[in-house]
Formats: sequence, structure tokens, C-alpha cells
Amino acid sequence: MSAFSENSTLSHAGHRARALHFNKLMQALVRNRLGQLAMLLLAALMSIPVAAQSSGAGTGNTQTLLVVGDSLSAEYGLKRGTGWVPLLEKQLADEKIPVKVVNASISGDTTSGGASRIAKLLAQHKPGIVVIELGGNDALRGLPLDMTEKNLLTMTQAAKKAGAKVLLVGMQVPPNYGGAYAATFSGLFNKVAKAEKTAVVPFFLKGVADGDDAAGNFQADRIHPNEKSQAKMLANVWPELKKLINER
Repeated sequence: MSAFSENSTLSHAGHRARALHFNKLMQALVRNRLGQLAMLLLAALMSIPVAAQSSGAGTGNTQTLLVVGDSLSAEYGLKRGTGWVPLLEKQLADEKIPVKVVNASISGDTTSGGASRIAKLLAQHKPGIVVIELGGNDALRGLPLDMTEKNLLTMTQAAKKAGAKVLLVGMQVPPNYGGAYAATFSGLFNKVAKAEKTAVVPFFLKGVADGDDAAGNFQADRIHPNEKSQAKMLANVWPELKKLINER
């Protein structure tokens, strides 16, 4: 073998040795890096349940109260923040009761409107309590009372199926609607509440529409209660509502 060939062979052997050494170093480095990454990943995974538990505990302490109503709950004709629902929010805050209020009331809404949107509202807000204040516009329009009853049942049953407690807020109409119609209408709310074993406020406007100075409790349209009547409306709802809140 020539010196050239011998030197070439030695050179190739040296390259191979250096290559093998380099590969071993890289493998060790990769293993070390993967180990570090694995440790970081493990630490991150171990921290997730703690964060989720902490977040869930905070959310669990506050329940959502959903109000599904018409103009009586939507502050029709009133300055924002003066209706009975904002007054309810203030009372809850003053008493440090952890309840979040979602007011999904729409002026002019009927029980049919409420029944058509209740499923979406329940899915979106996941309330623990649902206050249903609908039916007045059904009577004003002379709609069939069996339809009103069916819609109230639909909303109540949907809310209960979603795990919420229900408070039905009842209404009455003047005798000039006809004695039979007025009596049947006012009895619908108690009837549905009894059938579904839910809470009920028999007459939302007690002390407002039936008082000695009833005319002074309403806006110029003689249909919608004015600002000074909102506290009384809340007072009519609060006893039954507080019972549901305390049932937790």
C-alpha cells in the first residue's frame, strides 16, 4: 500500500470516528432536550386541573337569573336603570347575593314570542333561575287563552329540563274584557304553576293597578307603570324570588 493510500485510509477512518462521535453527541443532546420538553409538558398538564378547578369554583358561586318578559320588564317609557329589573340587580348587589341578572325582555312580546326563543336563551345563558313575565300582551290582543297556557307550559318545561327553577309572574285584565275571560286569564298562571310545581306571583301589578290612586301609578298611556311604581313591582316579585335563590 502506498503512503498516499495509507494516509487516505487513516483520514477516512478519522472522519468516520468524528462522525460517530458527533452523532452520539447529537443523540444525547436530543434526548436531553426531549427530556426537558417532556418535563415542561408534564408540569403544564399538572397545572391545568388546578386552574380549571379554581375557575369553576368562582363560576359556581354565582348563578344566573334570566328574565324573559315584555315591556313591563324592558323599561318601556322609563329612564334606563329605573325599571324593576335594574332595581333587582341593585338589591342583589346591596345584599351581596351572588346572582347575575340577564334581562331578555322585549317590549310587545307575547307568550308565543317567548316560547320561540326560550331554547336559545337557555343554551346561551345557562340560568339557574328563569323569571317568566309574559302574557299581558296576549290578553291585550285577545289571543286564545289555551294558546297562552300552552306557551307558558312550553317555557316552564323547557327551563326545568335545562335545570333551572322557574318563577311565573302573573297578570290580570280589567273586567271590561269580560268576566269569564278575565277570570280564566288571571287563573292561567296559578294553573300552570300548580301543574309544573313552580313558584308564582299571582298579580305582578298588585298595589299598582288596583290601588286607590291607580291612575297616578301609570304613564300617560295608562298601560305602562311609571318610574315610582317600579319599586312596588319589585316588592311583589322579591319574596318568591328570594325563596328560589335561597334554595341553592
